[in-house]
Amino acid sequence: MNAIWQSYINGLLVAAGLIMAIGAQNAFVLAQSLRREHHLPVAALCIVCDVLLVSLGVFGLAALLASSPLLLETTRWGGVAFLLWYGTLALRRAARPQSLRSEDAQPRPLRAVLLAALAVTLLNPHVYLDTVVLIGTLGAQQPEPGAYTLGAASASTLWFMTLALGGAWLAPWLARPLTWRLIDLGVALMMFAVAAQLIVGAL
Repeated sequence: MNAIWQSYINGLLVAAGLIMAIGAQNAFVLAQSLRREHHLPVAALCIVCDVLLVSLGVFGLAALLASSPLLLETTRWGGVAFLLWYGTLALRRAARPQSLRSEDAQPRPLRAVLLAALAVTLLNPHVYLDTVVLIGTLGAQQPEPGAYTLGAASASTLWFMTLALGGAWLAPWLARPLTWRLIDLGVALMMFAVAAQLIVGAL
């Protein structure tokens, strides 16, 4: 497998593993989808924010890492530690699965919904930790950072459009603890696989 495809797949797997975790952003998009209230603009906004933040992390950190071999090694092993930790958390969640539920609310105009989506996305510190720091740090170490960013963008697009377009159909499925058990097991495998690749690359 050439470097471009490897970087793309890494970006896809890492971003998918982080984005699919239950959180305020996913719950918000699902709620809008169930109510058919501006769900497509909300999904598009979440995707754009993810892509911009990941790009900032990948290309900003890439320049720093290129000028500092010590920083590169530090971020590499920090990334390995994070991936192993996050994979372990996913395994623990699989043992105690949750469900993704939507919240009822009164209809709101598009501007209010988009502002709420921005708040859920940009005022959540986990968003910066996931996109800029974690996904960005791992992406900056890839042989093809652009392909990695495209992979992360693909994961974000697939997930949020699936929630937006299939929310009503997916709701019963996402409400089952078994579904999230399987998702978390998949997330753990993704995290461990990318961690193993980083370790092999350092040897």
